[in-house]
Amino acid sequence: MSHQVPTLDISRYDTDRKAFVAEIGAAYREFGFCGISGHGIAQTLIDNAYDAFVRFFDLPDAVKAKYQLKGMGGQRGYTPFGIETAKDAKHADLKEFWHIGRQLPAGSKYAASMPPNVWPVEVPEFHEYGYGLFDALDQLGSRVLRALALHIDLPENYFDDKTQFGNSILRPLHYPPITDVDIPNERAGAHEDINLITLLVGASAEGLQLLQKDGTWLPITTQGDAIVVNIGDMLQRLTNHVYPSTSHRVVNPPGEKAREPRYSVPFFLHPNPDVVLDPLPQCVTPDNPRRYDTSITADEYLQQRLREIKLI
Repeated sequence: MSHQVPTLDISRYDTDRKAFVAEIGAAYREFGFCGISGHGIAQTLIDNAYDAFVRFFDLPDAVKAKYQLKGMGGQRGYTPFGIETAKDAKHADLKEFWHIGRQLPAGSKYAASMPPNVWPVEVPEFHEYGYGLFDALDQLGSRVLRALALHIDLPENYFDDKTQFGNSILRPLHYPPITDVDIPNERAGAHEDINLITLLVGASAEGLQLLQKDGTWLPITTQGDAIVVNIGDMLQRLTNHVYPSTSHRVVNPPGEKAREPRYSVPFFLHPNPDVVLDPLPQCVTPDNPRRYDTSITADEYLQQRLREIKLI
C-alpha cells in the first residue's frame, strides 16, 4: 500500500483525459481520498476567506451566539463549541463552526430544505469571500464528479442535473487551543462524511488522518495549492461501495502545538434533496452484489445522519 495520498492535476482532465480518469478512479478506489491541484481557484480568494473566518471566530462568544439559529440543525449560521459529536462517539468534538449554504433562485421547490443564509454584520467581508469560496468549490466539485462518472462508465455529465441545486455546505471550522492535556475528546472524532464528495481547502495545522485498509492511520499531507477531496457516504451508497467513504479524524497535536488554534474549511457537496440514493446499475456486479434494498432520498438520508451526530 502507498504511504501517500496521491495528488493529481485536474487540468489534465482537458489535456490527458483517459489517463487522468484512470488515475483518479484508482486513487479513490484505494483511499477514498485524493489531492487535487491545478484547480484554478485563486489563492487570494482562499486567503481572504480564511481571514474573514478567523476574524469571526475571534469575536466574543456572546456575539457569535447571536447567529446560532434554533431548530435548524446547524444548517445555517453558527454552531458553538462542543455540540457536534461523531456518530457513536462518547465525547463531543473540540470545534465550533459556521455553515454557508446554497443561495436558491426565487420560488425554488427546494426552499423548504435550504433556508436563506445569515451573515455576521461584524465581519462585512465574510459574505463576499465566504460565498465566493462556496461557488468556486461547487464548480470544482462538479469537475471532479465528471471524472468519477467516466471512471464507472457513466456519461460525463451524469451528476450535473443531480447537484445543481444540491444542499451543499461550506463549513469554516475553528479548533481552539487545547489547554487540558488529559481531555478525552478529539478535535474531530473518527467519522465518514454524509455527502457525495468533500473538498477541503487548506488547514492551518496538521492533524487530519485517514483510516487505511490495514487498520492504520495515515496523515494526509498535500503540496502547493492542492485541495483534499474525499468520498462521502452518499456517493459510496450510489456506487455500491466502488468508491469507499473512508473514516477520517482530526487528532489533537502533541506538546505546545496543542495550544495553537487550527482552522480549516471543508465544502460538503450534496445532491439535490429529491435525488434517490439507489445503487447505480453500473456498480452492481456478481463480484459486488447490490448492498442496499431500501430506497432513500438525499434529504431523508441527511436528516437521519444529522440526528446521529446530535445536530438535531
